[in-house]
Amino acid sequence: MEKIRLGIIGIGNMGTGHASSVVKGSCPDFVLSAIADNNPERLSWAKGQFGENVGYFDTAEEMIKSGLIDAAIVAVPHYDHASLAILCIENGIHVMVEKPAGVYTKQAREMNEVAEKHPDIVFGMMFNQRTNCLYRKLRELVQSGNYGRIRRTNWIVTDWYRCQAYYNSGGWRATWAGEGGGVLINQCPHQLDLWQWICGMPKKVQAHLHFGKWHDIEVEDDVTAYVEYENGATGVFVTTTGDGRGSNRLEIQMDNAKFVVENGKLIMDEFEMSEPEFSATNTDVFRSLKSKLKEVETDGENPQHIGVLNAWGGAILRGEKLVAHGSEGINGLMLSNAMHLSAFLGKAVELPIDEDLYYEELMKRVKTSRKKDDVKAVFADTSNTYGDPKKQEMIEEHYKLK
Repeated sequence: MEKIRLGIIGIGNMGTGHASSVVKGSCPDFVLSAIADNNPERLSWAKGQFGENVGYFDTAEEMIKSGLIDAAIVAVPHYDHASLAILCIENGIHVMVEKPAGVYTKQAREMNEVAEKHPDIVFGMMFNQRTNCLYRKLRELVQSGNYGRIRRTNWIVTDWYRCQAYYNSGGWRATWAGEGGGVLINQCPHQLDLWQWICGMPKKVQAHLHFGKWHDIEVEDDVTAYVEYENGATGVFVTTTGDGRGSNRLEIQMDNAKFVVENGKLIMDEFEMSEPEFSATNTDVFRSLKSKLKEVETDGENPQHIGVLNAWGGAILRGEKLVAHGSEGINGLMLSNAMHLSAFLGKAVELPIDEDLYYEELMKRVKTSRKKDDVKAVFADTSNTYGDPKKQEMIEEHYKLK
């Protein structure tokens, strides 16, 4: 094929963004061929937006079996991600799944098992933050072997601010039955994925979650988690949607250096010798390690969603490499589930978690979940929420960093 005929499952905020990118020509391997959405009003809006050359369907299954598409993006509420991906795969449709991979790992595991049986299908995960040059470079440095062991990781990501209007914008939002969690399942899949992509998976998690602390919601909007790694390293992950002016700082302490990503920069503090060697040989009681502080150069590229889609198109047409294979989505979801399960049980949990126990605990909360059937959905432009230069300029100006 010369062009990939693309279908969008769910023409909400993210689905609209992807469709617009294709129509504008930002993803040259694709042509927008079909849209499916079970909201008649939204489907009608899409017809006015994208014209009569696109097929419109009330259900994803109709679109998948229509013969109009070669590939599909799943951009619907979280519970349906895995089942729709499976439907695509089993019908010979290449599929890109929006984050998260699902609500619980049993879903993602089933999806991955089906994908393994269909190696001809290009299965991707929308981990657009992996395209960020800062995190790509950091991963390269951490995993190079040049800086010794990871000793400590800390990520404070509290700049995911959301006001009550956001949570009121959809009946499914911030409910156990509709979304399956809060900040961990909605905003933080990107950071949880990056955390494990760069540093590896921990072996133990203990988390403290506050449910509806800052908003009128039933799921978590404030999280502090502690993790332990196989090599003895520890880590802390802090996030919330309630901080009016939050931070985003990832710090990794290693034997030979400290790395920090913050305010659009990757900073390396490289030691004159490894800390274990210094500690063993230094005789001055209060002497500290000497080090050299510098900003690490990167390639400057951060294509975000468009970069993920273009890599997916290249994988379908030319066998090129994906940004993230769909099977990798289970890792960050495992971390999210572990944090929830730790809070549900009030104790530390080992990884991999007991998936049946997590599902049982989740369903207890789904059964008592509040219904928001009378909420009218509100849609918004998400184009400036990831890697936007103007947003970064605003942050730098606010903190007088230039």
